[in-house]
Amino acid sequence: MNISTAEKLSGLSSKTIRDYEAAGLIRPQRQSNGYRDYSDADIATLSFIRHAREVDFSLAQIAELLALRNDPLRASADVKSLVGEHIQRLNKKISDLNNMKDTLESWYNRCKGNDSPNCAIIDGLDKRGCMKS
Repeated sequence: MNISTAEKLSGLSSKTIRDYEAAGLIRPQRQSNGYRDYSDADIATLSFIRHAREVDFSLAQIAELLALRNDPLRASADVKSLVGEHIQRLNKKISDLNNMKDTLESWYNRCKGNDSPNCAIIDGLDKRGCMKS
């Protein structure tokens, strides 16, 4: 099937599909005219990648997951370990985002929002020392 059909079936844009091919995550066959020819297996892989991206796996992590997916001798412990590490990174990201939100809310709540040039938000951004890293 051609890329527009693959696009419809996978829920991904043709640009994204080509990006995943460039990253080595999929390898569609080429027709004699050079056009990509996507198989049902390619669509399943694209769907897998789309779901993995929805839960914020990186392309490198997806490559690892695909290798595990395609290995009939894989150990589920390896998959679980990779996902456990990802969960830890997500928890750190959530913590960092909450700290950013708390900082912004603090600045926002201290800003009078009137005609005065004094602004706690600008002051906070100027200081840059208010956020925890």
